[in-house]
Amino acid sequence: QVQLVESGGGLVQPGGSLRLSCAASGTIFSAYDMGWYRQAPGQQREFVAQVTSGGSTNYADSVKGRFTISRDNAKNTVDLQMNSLKPEDTAVYSCNAHRYSADRGAALDYWGQGTQVTVSS
Repeated sequence: QVQLVESGGGLVQPGGSLRLSCAASGTIFSAYDMGWYRQAPGQQREFVAQVTSGGSTNYADSVKGRFTISRDNAKNTVDLQMNSLKPEDTAVYSCNAHRYSADRGAALDYWGQGTQVTVSS
């Protein structure tokens, strides 16, 4: 029901900035909580940032103060502005759409293909 496509990843030096974007299609975007997750080589996927359907935000402690998540419901996009990047931010960043479906009695989660972010000098 939801298709997600991330873009904006790349190679950046420590201290640099990068802006990721996630474009959604296929359903009512505004009904979903949107989030960014990342997975570094050899590690499990971890939560990075979230903006809920109501517009509230929360961040992992490791990125708070450096990353900013935002959404544009008119454009069906969610962005992640990443500043002061560190080598430990290197990972594949994936966009997530989540909502609880009352009619199904289950949570719905959709994932994009991921975009590589490499922070290295």
